[in-house]
Amino acid sequence: MTLLTLQADGAVARLTLARPEKLNALSPQMLGELIETARVLDAQPDVKVVILAGAGRSFCAGFDLAAFAAQGTTGSARETADLGRRMAEAITAMRALTIAQIHGHCVGGGLVLAAACDLRVAAQDAVFSIPEVELGIPLAWGGIPRLVREIGPAMTKELVLTCRPFGAEEARGLGFVNRVVPGDELAATAQALAVQLATRSALTLTATKTHVNAVAEELASTAGAVRDADVLAAAVADEESRAVAAAHLERRGR
Repeated sequence: MTLLTLQADGAVARLTLARPEKLNALSPQMLGELIETARVLDAQPDVKVVILAGAGRSFCAGFDLAAFAAQGTTGSARETADLGRRMAEAITAMRALTIAQIHGHCVGGGLVLAAACDLRVAAQDAVFSIPEVELGIPLAWGGIPRLVREIGPAMTKELVLTCRPFGAEEARGLGFVNRVVPGDELAATAQALAVQLATRSALTLTATKTHVNAVAEELASTAGAVRDADVLAAAVADEESRAVAAAHLERRGR
């Protein structure tokens, strides 16, 4: 791993996105490393809880769109677009419980990554946003069903279609975040929660996680997310979608 760091202390592990100069934007390489690390952690039965955090100023700035757009509409672009779905499914399917430790910005694909975790703890000043529609692309990676499960269809539509940012307290009110704490207490709170959960038996932790995830799949299945990559690739090639993205970037002075 070059874009992640992994530390294990008994039953609790800490997995950190380590691309702070890019606000931990999810490049294809980082997505691949997350998929592989999920497999590595599944091979360590002593690890019961994994805290997922971001280095530097933010949790995650979302998908590295430049890396994707540069590939055009080729087959490799479609494969790259599908990496996010595979990553989210790998995180969700991990045997260990996962806790997203969110600070700074949690954007787009980073929000999907957080949604793939079992629990979410956020700093009071954390800011969430889903800017994909303003960028002329759909929210992919199974993000729609994951959000519908957590916050319901109406709020999913509002936040995805308006692209408006929302804070940690609103995220908690919507049911997306479990706890909101001052920024200087964030790491300690996530660690204390992980240690508390790690005192439970591995069997009951895994059984409960598996049961809840199965019920969630019945409520809003992610099975169709395999087609998200096709829609994402189509949006990159769509003339109107590209014009929307260009207008958005011009308004932001880029």
